[in-house]
Amino acid sequence: MHSKNKLSDLALCDQPREKLMNKGAASLSNSEILAIILRSGTKEESVIELSNHIMRDCDNSFTKLSRLSIEELINSYKGIGKVKAIQLAATSEILNRCKYEQLSKEDFTIRSSEIVYRHMEPLLSAIEHEEFWVIFLNRGNKIIRKKMISSGGFTGTVTDIRIIFRLALELRAVSIILCHNHPSGNINPSAADRKVTSKIQQAGETMDIKVLDHIIIGGKDFYGFADNGDI
Repeated sequence: MHSKNKLSDLALCDQPREKLMNKGAASLSNSEILAIILRSGTKEESVIELSNHIMRDCDNSFTKLSRLSIEELINSYKGIGKVKAIQLAATSEILNRCKYEQLSKEDFTIRSSEIVYRHMEPLLSAIEHEEFWVIFLNRGNKIIRKKMISSGGFTGTVTDIRIIFRLALELRAVSIILCHNHPSGNINPSAADRKVTSKIQQAGETMDIKVLDHIIIGGKDFYGFADNGDI
């Protein structure tokens, strides 16, 4: 029974490492990639079975896997100890930093909601609580600064409009874009989302600072108020 625990003990044709070498990384399933990272399973589950178990629980989503804390991984899965949990956390951070490196090479001019999403998805897609951010722009629609305004529990966050426009004035921003996440993955705006957007718009009109858009991020998808005629 113990012989099936390690990745190297699997039949050669079943080894994800060999599959990667012969067919390339793109040929691997998510479970097989995870098995390479974990390297070994338990007496009850081979590393492949353990990886399948974890990915099923995460709906085969690395984004959902990355949301699990080190403590949750250790407590939820026999065979995931401190070292393996840290390895998974480090791997998730590598993926996030790759996204940031790609963004650093891009033009920071905002031309569409898709560009806003690319800038904010690494910050907001994998957290379990809501955060409300504002992107401050100059006259050329280039990003001056991105700032988290508030952070709350799973069900919502409170936004202080005074903080937003104080920062806008300090940064000499001429326009702003609002952005927050829905940890549930449901990207549709709530009544509260629409209300706070309207309030910020009204305040912006008074101060001659335009609210260009409000982006809601839910995992790998987003909702843009401007795209949908809501702003």
